[in-house]
Order: sequence, then C-alpha cells, then structure tokens
Amino acid sequence: MEAIEKFLRGFSRFQQQYFSDSQTLYDSLRAGQRPATLLIGCCDSRVDPMLLTGSEPGDLFVVRNIANLVPPCTPDAPPGVSSAIEFAICNLEVARVIVLGHARCGGIRALMGPRQKLADTDFVGRWMKIAEPVANQVKRDLAHRSEEHQHKACELASILHSLDNLLTYPWLRERVEQGLVKLHGWYFDIESGALMAYSPRQQQFLPLVCPLERRG
Repeated sequence: MEAIEKFLRGFSRFQQQYFSDSQTLYDSLRAGQRPATLLIGCCDSRVDPMLLTGSEPGDLFVVRNIANLVPPCTPDAPPGVSSAIEFAICNLEVARVIVLGHARCGGIRALMGPRQKLADTDFVGRWMKIAEPVANQVKRDLAHRSEEHQHKACELASILHSLDNLLTYPWLRERVEQGLVKLHGWYFDIESGALMAYSPRQQQFLPLVCPLERRG
C-alpha cells in the first residue's frame, strides 16, 4: 500500500496545483486538446517525457512503447502506435514529431543479445524485430568495438530508423514535404544528463543541452 499512498499524495499535489484556483489550465483544456508536438518515447520508467521537458498538461501528445520504435506503414502494422501517429498528424495537426531515445535502453540491449526462437506470446521479441535491420548493421559495422559501444550505436541508429519509418506514412510525408511538420531525433544520456539531437546537415547527434558539472 506504500506505493499507492505515494501516488495518492502525488495526485493531491497535482489537484492542488491545477484545480485550486477559480480559473485553471484545465478550464481551457476542457473543450479539447491542441498539442503542437507528438513525442514518441520509450516505456522506460526513467525517461518520462513530461518530466524531462518540463511540460504542462496539453503540451505533448505522447506515444510510449518499448525502445521508442515506429513501425513502417504497412497493412499489418501494429495499430496501437500507428493509429496514435495518425491521430496526432491528421486530427490534432501537430507541428512537430520528436522521437526520444535514451541510453541504457533495455529493449535495445535485448535486441543486441543472442537471438532466440520467438514463442507465440513473445510480444517483446516480435515488437523489437522492427529494429532488427539496425541491430544487424551495427553488429556488422562495429564488430570490432565493445559491447557497450555497439549498444549505444544501436540506440542512436534506431532513432533514425524510426524517423525513416515515419516518412512511410503518406499523410505525414506530405505534411513534412509541405513544411507543415518537422521531425526531430533526440537522445537522452541517462549517465551524464545530457540531451542530444540529430543534425541532418552534419549527419550525427550533437549536444542540444550539455551535461551539468556535478557538485562535489
């Protein structure tokens, strides 16, 4: 019950912050949401998009899944993620899409590990097959590098893979080509606290927010 009590205390603080005044943020949100950003992130409990970006309710339309993957647009694409992307682009008309990856991703670590035959109920394994081409390329190109280096390379490359897959959705590609939607690839380094972003011009991830110097 300790965890439940913690959640209830947290909700009480949320209620006090957003519902105590006569006019609140939720008065304007009651009629509907108009977020300008779709953020596709990982389910990892250490990487909460709202917390990391300091966002308010209504700022972000968030889709979270294991390893922040985007399936390509095919008739048999997993409908959960694809339908959320469609709703964000076609109904909410967001102006940008951010794919937020992170260091020490368990899904990528599992993908880079020994391959096992998938059971009928191995949903994680089947989901991670979306990024299997990325893992195979990393293993080929970086076979001489350490396991940790390969894992990070796969985390970064999977973000780019998701960005490429986003462009397989015709209604999204059309909006990108018209300049109505911008795509961003971000990487949160859990170890240093830094935030990196992919630069198409320089074809690499560059610091967006540098790590802080730790006291002591």
